[in-house]
Amino acid sequence: MMERTIDCRGMACPLPVVNAKKASEELQAGDILTVLVDNEVAVQNLQRFASHKGYVSTGEKKSETEYTVVMTITGAGTAAPEEAIACHQDTRRKGMLVVLSANTMGNGDPKLGTALMKAFVFALTKQDQLPDTILCYNSGAYLTCEGSESLEDLQLLESEGVTILTCGTCLDFYGLREKVAVGGVTNMYEIVERMEAASQIIRP
Repeated sequence: MMERTIDCRGMACPLPVVNAKKASEELQAGDILTVLVDNEVAVQNLQRFASHKGYVSTGEKKSETEYTVVMTITGAGTAAPEEAIACHQDTRRKGMLVVLSANTMGNGDPKLGTALMKAFVFALTKQDQLPDTILCYNSGAYLTCEGSESLEDLQLLESEGVTILTCGTCLDFYGLREKVAVGGVTNMYEIVERMEAASQIIRP
């Protein structure tokens, strides 16, 4: 078995996929190809390519600017169609931060507030430009956990490259840490950092 690593960090789409395609064609069944990239969209594009080729792939986030995609070459594979090499455009607006500090929206009837929040998160998925990050804290932590009516929409946003983070202290307070079903867990230091760095903060 041969293992090969190619560094595609700093490359614009579709170069990571093009280089991965070229490298994979030089490998045999059972060989391992690792691709280094620096953004989530490149990870998605590479895994889409691997899926079209019939390869087994896994993606891992090492840091905010370092990701790896590991492909296991399986047989001769099939010719990758053009759409497998085409870029999946990053529709996120850099610096846009959405803060969900409650599992309801607005003041008043809780039932109405729950319905409004569900509608708000759904509406986010339909925007031409998606937020860069969504922060959930206080009772907003419920939104990222099992049983949330917004869970599918948040999972869709995450699949589009949106970073979703939930306050760990809040999860512990509500006894929800083991029920997180989307995104990652963060702390107050990172919450403050991301708010300071944001160019636009939306609070429904």
